[in-house]
Amino acid sequence: MLVAAAVCPAPPLLVPEVAAGAAAELGDARTACSDALAVLAASRPDLLVVVGAAAEGGAYDQGTPGGFAGFGVDLSVTLGPDPGEPPSGHATGDTLPASLAVAGWLLGQARWTAAPVAGVAVAADLAPHGCGLLGADLGGSADRVAMLVLGDGSACRTLKAPGYLDERAAAFDAAAARALGAADTAALAALDAGLAAELQAAGRAPWQVLAGAAEGAGLEGRLLYEDAPYGVGYFVAAWS
Repeated sequence: MLVAAAVCPAPPLLVPEVAAGAAAELGDARTACSDALAVLAASRPDLLVVVGAAAEGGAYDQGTPGGFAGFGVDLSVTLGPDPGEPPSGHATGDTLPASLAVAGWLLGQARWTAAPVAGVAVAADLAPHGCGLLGADLGGSADRVAMLVLGDGSACRTLKAPGYLDERAAAFDAAAARALGAADTAALAALDAGLAAELQAAGRAPWQVLAGAAEGAGLEGRLLYEDAPYGVGYFVAAWS
């Protein structure tokens, strides 16, 4: 069952080498992510499941490589500690989607060794019901499961945001922040998938996977960070 979860934003800009001169702007978010990962380690999990949105769903073994060459940075990561042999579930040439590459960087910064790691990419357009079913399955994949969930809120908070300004974005992000901070699985499951897509909120599907995993687990939440520095809603939360 799920015993702890950390929710972090997924932008490659979270990685200082990618952000370059703007790295300091997300310093507080990185600190909050570090604090959230410490909650996961303290939960003594048997398995850490890392969940992030991608164009297509898929599973990734511990040690699967990823990187940020697509963002102009020669920086490689692995999903958790490299086991020293090619991952069994994927061909050697397979690489992590961007959200899981960010997770790999976060785990590397935390020097994660608390439990084996498994990665799950969730199709960004997976319906809420499907997200809930996937989450329930993941939550039951070990006696003590921890989750690291990567996802962003709306990308429409300002005129300069990637999705331009949408007057609905602030309310959507506020509802998401309340749900994440309160570990409110029902509120997360109720997020409107159509509205989330219009607002380019890539975190909707991973958050609803988390809701499915946490249903009935009795976890309490804390919101550690909330901001929209580039017109995109970023949240960090810890559930335990």
